[in-house]
Amino acid sequence: MDTIKVRMQTNPSIFTGLMQTGRKTITEEGISALWKGAVPTAMGMVAENAVAFSVNEALKRAFPDPNKNSSLNNDGRPDLLRPFFMGAITGCCSALVLLPSEIIKAKTQVLVGSEGASSNEVFRRMMQRQGIKSIFCGLDSQLMRDGPFYAVFFGGYELNCYLFRTYVPSMPDELNYFLSGGFAGMMGWFAAMPFDVPKTNVQSRWDTKIVGSYFPEMAKIIRKRGFFALYNGLGPTLVRAFPANAALFLGVETGKKFFDRLLW
Repeated sequence: MDTIKVRMQTNPSIFTGLMQTGRKTITEEGISALWKGAVPTAMGMVAENAVAFSVNEALKRAFPDPNKNSSLNNDGRPDLLRPFFMGAITGCCSALVLLPSEIIKAKTQVLVGSEGASSNEVFRRMMQRQGIKSIFCGLDSQLMRDGPFYAVFFGGYELNCYLFRTYVPSMPDELNYFLSGGFAGMMGWFAAMPFDVPKTNVQSRWDTKIVGSYFPEMAKIIRKRGFFALYNGLGPTLVRAFPANAALFLGVETGKKFFDRLLW
């Protein structure tokens, strides 16, 4: 799904829709082309999630919600704005570790055909052209995408959990985590998609600056294709977002319970 999304975002005149992009990619390059950039994607996701959940949990412990366990808060409602702010800070931290793998992935996924299209070959070309600074190109674009995404991602998750606990009190915790996480992922990507399209375009090019290419690219996309071009690739992103993030939050919450019992 990610290869389809990236191609729809960077070349919408050729890759016009979810099904059309999938068929064209498979017909011309084989089904393995859908996994282009899989190695940097997997490495980036491991680092990203490790940093994101660690930082977010540290922020929650450093700045605890005063409404929880407070005698002044009789309805037991948590501060629902606090997770959004903490999520934005988390996103800025995770962006720093995710950036190199995102650049390699984007450049790999836009290449059509097999010649020179592996992640290793793309990385070598990056080093030859721009040196070490090539893995930091588009830093502003990564921050602009990940800040809003994680604000809505973590904030939406806490909101969803609270709503399910309040209005569906009989729901098992595991189902709550699963549904809340899935919907939070969809909400996060819907909010971040206008920032993701120019980010993908900036990072897939070979002339991008470390800072300064993002906003001109966003303005160019809006001027040439209109505002709704910033939502190119939303379909495959949402299809992927629910199951991936539902499983992610269920695993995280289950793991926290397990280790809390084991260690404490």
